[in-house]
Amino acid sequence: MQLGVWSVHENLHARRAKLPSRFSAKVLDVVHPLAKNPPPDPDGENRLDLTHLKLYTIDDESTREIDDGLSIEILEDGREKIWVHIADPTRWLTLGDTLDLEARRRVTTVYLPTGSIPMFPFELASGPMSLVQGQQCCALSVGSVLDDDGAVDSYEIHPSTVKPTYRLTYDDVDEMLQLGITAESELQSLGKWSKLREQWRRTQGAIVIDMPESSIKVKDDDVSVELLEDSNSRYLVAEMMILTGEVAARYGQSHQIPLPFRAQPQPELPPEEELLLLPPGPVRACALRRCMPRSETTISPGRHASLALDFYTQATSPIRRYNDLITHFQIKAHLRGDELPFSREAMQELLQMTGTTAYESVLVERQTNRYWALEYLRRHSDEVWTALMLRWIREDEGFGSILIEDLGLELTMRFKRDVELGDRLNLQVAYADPRQDAIQFQEVTPETATIT
Repeated sequence: MQLGVWSVHENLHARRAKLPSRFSAKVLDVVHPLAKNPPPDPDGENRLDLTHLKLYTIDDESTREIDDGLSIEILEDGREKIWVHIADPTRWLTLGDTLDLEARRRVTTVYLPTGSIPMFPFELASGPMSLVQGQQCCALSVGSVLDDDGAVDSYEIHPSTVKPTYRLTYDDVDEMLQLGITAESELQSLGKWSKLREQWRRTQGAIVIDMPESSIKVKDDDVSVELLEDSNSRYLVAEMMILTGEVAARYGQSHQIPLPFRAQPQPELPPEEELLLLPPGPVRACALRRCMPRSETTISPGRHASLALDFYTQATSPIRRYNDLITHFQIKAHLRGDELPFSREAMQELLQMTGTTAYESVLVERQTNRYWALEYLRRHSDEVWTALMLRWIREDEGFGSILIEDLGLELTMRFKRDVELGDRLNLQVAYADPRQDAIQFQEVTPETATIT
């Protein structure tokens, strides 16, 4: 930094992981003419025309890669079919070509407070590959009919052509759901089915852990931390994505297609009477979260404990996750009657590679978010924050984990007095050095807080 080679806030975590920040000229040379001269569509004659359906895409306002949308179709018998339309980037690339190999090298889009590092060039990812409002787009559409309990009664999967009707934000959808706008009855139906799906998964043993989440953004050296409020729209989208993952995995399992199946071993949870002794809310959720084993990616289907699904894979973000793209390649080939692109052996080898790179990317995201969280707190060292005591890390040393409730940030603190789980404390930052990954708090009262 002193030599002027790096900026003050240079992301050393990304540099150590050697994350590619730019696309090579070789990749960009392929991108520019692609929109005008796309490769032949292997699914052209088999695409189901679903352009007549009203299609909602629901994302954050800043989202540029629109990779999924939702519809409701009323069947002749009066039942409702849920359609989840997924962007179809396989329409724009061929397995083993320059774009595919670049996406395989990157494995995932990396989301950082300073901006994202995409898996595909933005010109494609936010253009031809995305579900763009008002334009005819290629998609992979998953239609599901649920029974009265919320379980999947029947399903179908098709390469399709769709035409997104509305691009909505989560806030838009929350408002529309709250107002019960009759002109958007499809949205009301999606909300109804998402709640029924969550209730059904709970009856199957789903483990729902609600912990506060935050979004950290950096723009023009201004750092902001926003607490993401629980909302019906976010639950709606999440349930529809989980439903799609279940259906795609069931298709793979029933046709013996090797896919990147996601599984999670059954956790050993504390006894109910022990959990009830903990304060409800984040403290209890934190105790549950500590018991949850990591999910695994495997070529054979297995139960996902926290989702309470016998089969599950991720298929709804093929613009942003390479494993989702693999799922599309495999399912679409099977739908056409073609030879599968990946054998079990090739899939196993590929998943080992993508798993390592994806883990490194997640680690960079966490480390970078923590850096900017500490920087935000350093810049606001005069403010008094209300913190919740979550759990002990080393109780004999007074070392524990806290949650700054207004920011949704979990950090560590050394306590100088006896505290109980669930206690709330007023804290100020006594010292913070993001580069050294260090922060210290001091407990204050309104009378002793530093005022500037």
